[in-house]
Amino acid sequence: MAEAESWLLEMRFFTVKPGTREEFDRISREGTIPMMRRYGINVLDFGPMLNDEHGYYLLRAFRSEEDRVEKSQAIYATAEWEENYDAPVSAMIADYRTAVFPATHALAPTLVTQSA
Repeated sequence: MAEAESWLLEMRFFTVKPGTREEFDRISREGTIPMMRRYGINVLDFGPMLNDEHGYYLLRAFRSEEDRVEKSQAIYATAEWEENYDAPVSAMIADYRTAVFPATHALAPTLVTQSA
């Protein structure tokens, strides 16, 4: 369990511009989420918020703060991101917040299994 205790969760809360959430979700499902997973980012969940018609969330898990920063910076610096996603995704986002917090012991077995 000591290995799992080092996991951090990152929750991103996006406010997308009116009329763009469906396209934001499509790009996420078909493009950005598969790309993140290919680059070794553990995407646990994502999708439209149920309580906010302009809200969207992304839940990711990282082994440490260093891992989170390194993988995030690396993916956003790729040609794939720059050419395919940076402009359209940025144009749809009105605002976002990021919360980083330690994974609970209840989530630890799930995280270890997903990263194996």
